[in-house]
Amino acid sequence: MKVLAILGMALMMAMSNGAAQAGDATKGKKIFKKCKACHSLKAGKKKVGPSLHGIAGKAAASTKGFKYSKAMKKSGATWDDATLDAFLTKPKKFMKGTKMSFSGLKKKKDRDNVIAYLKEAAK
Repeated sequence: MKVLAILGMALMMAMSNGAAQAGDATKGKKIFKKCKACHSLKAGKKKVGPSLHGIAGKAAASTKGFKYSKAMKKSGATWDDATLDAFLTKPKKFMKGTKMSFSGLKKKKDRDNVIAYLKEAAK
């Protein structure tokens, strides 16, 4: 009986963990409007910020033709879900010295949705 209870709890934790990580790209597209003033999803199209085309899995400060902050260049970060989530929460706290002036997205759901959109739209 204890084994079944433990397995049930483990299954619930695994399911909730996956659900918390999954975002809705359609909702993320709406939230991304906050980012559009500074970022493009088109390859090579820079604005105030670099293009976010293909950002998922990419090394930080690796888009050619964009002048990154020293902090971004030295970060050694790779833009996976966890790193994007941490950066989008509070960019200046995550990476002290970044030039990004955006204050962040407070809601975890909003960050998950934006990340899902970035992964879908910026392939």
